[in-house]
Amino acid sequence: MTVFEDDPGLSRATPTVAGTSWLRSPHPALVADGRGSVVEFNDAAADLFPGMDVGAWLDEVVPGWLADAHRRLTRPPRKRPVEKSVRAGRPALRGSHEGRLLRAHPTDSGHGDVAWWLVDDSDLTAAEEALRTEQERTALLAEVSTQLLSSLNPDRCLEKTALLAAAHLADAALVISPPVRNRHGVVIAVGDRVTGHQVTMDPTAVPGLAEALQGFPPVPARWIDPAELPEWAVPEGVEGPPGSVSITSLPGHGVPAGALILLRRSGRTAFDASEELFARLFAARAGAALSAARMYAEQARITRALIAELLPPQLHHVHGVDFAGGYRTSHDTERIGGDFYDVHAGTDADQESLAVLGDVCGKGLDAAVLTGRIRSTLHALLPLADDHQNVLRLLNGALLTARHTRFATLVLASVRRTGGRVRLRLTSAGHPGPLILRTTGEVEEVDTSGTLVGALPEVTSRSATVHLAPGETCLLYTDGITEARGGPLGSAMFGEERLRTALADCVGLPAEAVVERMQMIAGDWVGGGPHDDMAIVAITAPHTTHLSAVNGHTRGRYTA
Repeated sequence: MTVFEDDPGLSRATPTVAGTSWLRSPHPALVADGRGSVVEFNDAAADLFPGMDVGAWLDEVVPGWLADAHRRLTRPPRKRPVEKSVRAGRPALRGSHEGRLLRAHPTDSGHGDVAWWLVDDSDLTAAEEALRTEQERTALLAEVSTQLLSSLNPDRCLEKTALLAAAHLADAALVISPPVRNRHGVVIAVGDRVTGHQVTMDPTAVPGLAEALQGFPPVPARWIDPAELPEWAVPEGVEGPPGSVSITSLPGHGVPAGALILLRRSGRTAFDASEELFARLFAARAGAALSAARMYAEQARITRALIAELLPPQLHHVHGVDFAGGYRTSHDTERIGGDFYDVHAGTDADQESLAVLGDVCGKGLDAAVLTGRIRSTLHALLPLADDHQNVLRLLNGALLTARHTRFATLVLASVRRTGGRVRLRLTSAGHPGPLILRTTGEVEEVDTSGTLVGALPEVTSRSATVHLAPGETCLLYTDGITEARGGPLGSAMFGEERLRTALADCVGLPAEAVVERMQMIAGDWVGGGPHDDMAIVAITAPHTTHLSAVNGHTRGRYTA
């Protein structure tokens, strides 16, 4: 009789004549000779292989894969003795027996016999398979999050959700969006093909869909009869009728982002509990991405609407007078800031048009919000525009009662064309005085001044009236231009003298050309350095009048 001894090379016990303790091992063990005949075995081996007996052939009592392995190990190799070959060690073998997965470890006895230790690997293999599956699913969820969150476009996010679900979870996937005017958006993916359309549906017609759209836990797939699906829920391209259906909610930020319908064709295994749980994890990430995309789209829409109201308007010819404006924020990445201008046309050519240019204390969004408030207030005060002092007083009161502590400077210009000349009434409220460019190239500063608005209980101001001959221009500007630092050394201030010199070179230019030239010169001065918001408005008396229709008749006049 043989027993086992420790073999350092194999880390296994080897049969010897020392005892029989190995027979009491809980693991099946057996010894067979070089011919494949059973020499010894323990009770565990007898329980595993009922036909086991001393002298029995392995082919008759053990699975074929084990008998074949024994023959390969005991077959004498060329130029090498059996003992050396077997003792060299082989990796463990794996095979199945009556639904159990076995791992077999061979050991040489030293006398031509081979001992086989058998270990039941069913639970270990199942655990390894489960671990591998979870690792793959975790990697997939990470990839799903990356791909879905890489786009903040709701339509692309919907399409990507459907494509990923069809590729990894089912044969086809449908993403149902919340209803808009009783119609649901449906994005369908079959393979790598995706389509989308609007459907008028009754969600209660699909078991679990109405609940999923409301964010409730999903109905188990086994409760859903695929034969009851409506026509719109069975997309073209799915081979045969669906064999299994899973419906889960797409959780969003506070409200559901929609629902996900997964379809498997007949002949495939139905969705099990593990797959349904994974579908919920997938849906959680997809729902978060969809909600983020929709929230961003809504915020972008609101932002565009608000910015459209805060952006300076496009100025043009109004009642025989040319207006042009230019604006540059302190940061090139921003579209709005603390400088602003407006032109409010008179009801007809006999009424004055009101031009306003101002500068709010501060930069960026907060300053832009106040400019919007000032522009709205001035628009409401247009019926009083004939009285600049009254307008400034009412505006000052409105700003003092606001929650912010910012103030503003501005200049008002009431403009009307009379004959070939343009008459301007100009009032400054803490703002740099307007400049007048004459046809001779001379630049004059308008004698108007006043206190800024939004800081003191009372405002005072002094108005001035000037006239522009054809070709002459009135320039309104903010201190962002005169205080801009740049030049050869990057630290010199642009200053009023350079502004006057640059304006003097614009003799005879239309208003739009004056603005473009002034912006170009100021931009070249600051280069890529920091600067404040810069706004400029040119009001020019044109050399010719524009034709306009009055009472169905066209009138016009040329002025030299």
